[in-house]
Amino acid sequence: MEDLSPEHNGTVCENWKEVHHLVFHAANICFAVGLIIPTTLNLHMIFLRTMLMIGCCLFIAWATVYRCALDIMIWNSVFLVVNFMHFFYLVYKKRPIKIDRELNAVYKRMFEPLHVPADMFQRLTGQFCTIQTLKKDQTYAAEDKTSVDGRLSVLLKGKMKVSYRGHFLHNIYSNAFIDSPEFRSTQMNRGEKFQVTITAEESCKFLCWSRERLTYFLESEPFLNEVFRYLIGKDITNKLYSLHDPTFSDKTAKKLDRQPSLCSQLSMMQMRNSMASSSEADDVLNQFLRGGSTTSTASSLHKSPHTRPSTKMKPIEEAIEDDVFQPAIPVKRSGLRQKAGGRTSSTEEV
Repeated sequence: MEDLSPEHNGTVCENWKEVHHLVFHAANICFAVGLIIPTTLNLHMIFLRTMLMIGCCLFIAWATVYRCALDIMIWNSVFLVVNFMHFFYLVYKKRPIKIDRELNAVYKRMFEPLHVPADMFQRLTGQFCTIQTLKKDQTYAAEDKTSVDGRLSVLLKGKMKVSYRGHFLHNIYSNAFIDSPEFRSTQMNRGEKFQVTITAEESCKFLCWSRERLTYFLESEPFLNEVFRYLIGKDITNKLYSLHDPTFSDKTAKKLDRQPSLCSQLSMMQMRNSMASSSEADDVLNQFLRGGSTTSTASSLHKSPHTRPSTKMKPIEEAIEDDVFQPAIPVKRSGLRQKAGGRTSSTEEV
């Protein structure tokens, strides 16, 4: 039996073998360089795989030419193939995504600031959507005729006009949703009709999604679903602002990057839904066109005894909104008691 005493172990390495060839050391240097590449580097995984492949190639050359070791050559050949597959996949993921020239402005303006990857945007716009055109004075939607269930569109080029019973409400500019209020208000109620008329004021081009297929796709992409909720909410806020400010333009819209609040969206929907759903709302419409606020207009609609409640488009319910939206400001009521004819009566003022 072999002696394993400490005295014997001390003499095992007396005769060191000769130093290996320079190729062997170069291979190990490549491995070391690959392992010390900092992870903060953008392409660190590609550099790591590159150095591992170079090291495997050098090991294969060393084992074949200088050592004649078949097992070392086979193992490093396997490692080389595995690293090459990873390297090819990483390079493929880093390839530049070519976005259609007509959609590039929409991506740069709306989706890229929210960190939506180019490949995800390409999948979003590469399926179940088309690019359509409208000539000047052609109608995108007619009030009480066009269904809101079929599509959701973003204006790519041109300008559209939104009107109600011939009265101008606001414009829609490029890189903005065309029918965002209808999309949001009818998410829980299908079969509704447009309550406004949307007409092209000049030659327009727009991106049109199939609403049903878009909804199904967003359910499988939670991040993109939240992006859409934010973009649609901000677009509704911009449209609300344009109702108050007749000088509102595309340049002004670019500055409105704040998070939309529930109050602003409710005001927008109350104005559209309450006005457009009642056949006796002409007085309220004239009041709005004379400069009255949207909130007071919507309030007068609810308080007027001659105005019927809406039976068509239903406004948004607070329960389906995100927590990021601010709650509506509660209405303050104050009691005022008067005595007349020996009786006490109380009235409430809003």
